[in-house]
Amino acid sequence: MQDRTSDPLIDVSQLTVGMFIHLDLGWMSHPFPLSSFKIASSDQLLILRRLGLTQVRWSPAKSDLSLQSPEGEAVADAAAAPADASTPAQPSPEDLAREAHRRALAAQREALRLCEEQYGEAADGFRVVMDQVQSDPHAARAQAEALTAALLDKMLVEGDLNMRLLNEAAGDRSTAHALNVCIIALLLGRAFGLGRDEMMDLGVGSLLHDVGKLEVAARLRHRDESFTAAETQAYQQHVVKGVAIAQTMGLAPGPLLIVAQHHEHADGSGFPQKINMDRMSTGARIVALVNRFDGLCNPLITSKAMTPHEALSLMFAQGRNRFDATMLNAFIRMMGVYPPGSTVQLTDDRYALVVSVNSARPLKPRVMVHDTKVPKEEALILNLEEMPDLGIRRSLKPQFLPRASLDYLSPRARIAYFFDAASTGPGELAA
Repeated sequence: MQDRTSDPLIDVSQLTVGMFIHLDLGWMSHPFPLSSFKIASSDQLLILRRLGLTQVRWSPAKSDLSLQSPEGEAVADAAAAPADASTPAQPSPEDLAREAHRRALAAQREALRLCEEQYGEAADGFRVVMDQVQSDPHAARAQAEALTAALLDKMLVEGDLNMRLLNEAAGDRSTAHALNVCIIALLLGRAFGLGRDEMMDLGVGSLLHDVGKLEVAARLRHRDESFTAAETQAYQQHVVKGVAIAQTMGLAPGPLLIVAQHHEHADGSGFPQKINMDRMSTGARIVALVNRFDGLCNPLITSKAMTPHEALSLMFAQGRNRFDATMLNAFIRMMGVYPPGSTVQLTDDRYALVVSVNSARPLKPRVMVHDTKVPKEEALILNLEEMPDLGIRRSLKPQFLPRASLDYLSPRARIAYFFDAASTGPGELAA
């Protein structure tokens, strides 16, 4: 992470619109999407002054203090400028198209940058939680609650949210898994209309569902088909150990039930208690579903990974038994028939990577298409919802893509998800 300690300090009272600042509070202690950003409005200034800070760091080189110039000065400057006797040439249609492409590309790159920075800050917050679990369990619980509250503050906005694919996962597998499960579970809880308290329980429980693995030998933390009966039993002990740790942390009943029941099945075939759906909490039913999905997409051995489309198909086939059918159907609607990360062939025979999906149109996600006429770094995202004559013909594993398409689309070995506000433009989101 970039060292910003050399950035000068400025009194909060002297902040103005256009200054690029860094909040050393950390992501979970303020309502802004990122801890480093350019002040864009007087409303943001008001919020900053209410945070209780006396000084913040700022980067003059990244600031745009011309935003503070009075409007009158700008008008006067324009009036004082000598008139150009020649009429500027009208841009050609090709120039206009290139400029529109440039703007759309910049917008989708900025959307991706924002998501990845938010994800990185959330990953940092989760690692702090896990570092404190055994040394200061109550502080770890408070940190988990703060991280969940921060995610909810950024998630509980008006309108739809897109489920989107990120370029990079959160470093270590356990962090990536915890965040994937938490973020997808919260989005599913949002779709079900859960209240703030229920969402807090869901977020804390999903972040900590595997906390018991801290006390399981590293080689036994991830279920493997080659396990002996004794090894399988040792692996399954992470649930009981997790409940004990959660009690030490002082977790509320809601998240505690998620830790205890996240491997139970609707038909009673799960573990450790073999309870059925009627005895599982709502949060546990959500996390059991999402935990299974992420485990299929991101197994310990990447060669065994399913595409998100394959994982959903398998879960749907098992759904009559393992999962709450109503919840599974809602999950499939939210993820889309072709979830982000799926590699697909379009009806015009081109290959594409699904990068985001809006649950309102599950068959019409946004995709990055292999186009031989467009360099990979300039590829715009197509919103299939706006293209009635173009759709998805089939999903396929990445290894069955033509080599040129595989290199161009670069499907991820590990899939990481985040969320952003749904947009209507065809080129506003990127993978």
